[in-house]
Amino acid sequence: MNKSELRWGVERRLEFIEFRLYWEGHVNRGDLMEVFGVSVNQASTDLNRYLELAPGNMAYDKSERTYVRADGFAPKFLEPDAGRYLSQLRLLDQGIVERSDAWLGSLPEFEASPTPARGVDAPILRSVLRAIENREAIEVRYQSMSQPEPAWRWIAPHALGFDGFRWHARAWCFKDESFKDFLLSRILKDRARKPSDIDPQTDSDWHKKVDLVVAPHPDLSDAQQAAVALDYAMKNGRTTLSVRSAMLYYTLRRLGLDTDPSARAPKDQQIVLLKGGTSRFLEGDTPR
Repeated sequence: MNKSELRWGVERRLEFIEFRLYWEGHVNRGDLMEVFGVSVNQASTDLNRYLELAPGNMAYDKSERTYVRADGFAPKFLEPDAGRYLSQLRLLDQGIVERSDAWLGSLPEFEASPTPARGVDAPILRSVLRAIENREAIEVRYQSMSQPEPAWRWIAPHALGFDGFRWHARAWCFKDESFKDFLLSRILKDRARKPSDIDPQTDSDWHKKVDLVVAPHPDLSDAQQAAVALDYAMKNGRTTLSVRSAMLYYTLRRLGLDTDPSARAPKDQQIVLLKGGTSRFLEGDTPR
């Protein structure tokens, strides 16, 4: 039996068993029952099925009354991913997911820098999603930075974008006759909708990709540059980020690359842009 022959629910529970074994070293029937709401018999069946499909990966510890990770453990249903583990910690910290919905059993002591709440009303998000799916234009009451009072305007959204802090609707603005970003948290109301003939493919900035080549700041010491390279998983002293042109501004701002790198101390700036935006550290002209 291979993964393609397993029902999705069964495969999901086998992945969970492997997740707990890999990260926490143990798993039992109660874990499956708590996370998936299955019966005792179903949990026992899942554990036995895992033993059959991944022999040598776990063994039963009678003293602890739980299955533990075996010395010869080799993942079969799950590709271990540190980002997936850490993202669950982050989602728990932000209150986006409930403790019972996470796959983490015992939590390490952790803390995250607080982020101001960005309130997005569920009905507004639902309306934008419907407009994207049905290719519709919607009339929204929007609070912009350029006007003191919110105003009604027609937009035709075709995608969502996240800038690291806030969610946007990428949409055609009938007032300005261009594709723009509208913060979902600033959409106060919607009152009308109509079919739209705006083709999302004409949003060239959304479909165009820009490659940003990033490297450690050249004014850092060799040891400091090596540390920065590790932080950003760089190879040969650089890494490339593929970014939609429409998201370029947000990406550069989030990485601190939207200003002249000389405006900040190298230890604060840490990285510079070699290619893909305005920078004095251009390819072939990097000072040493």
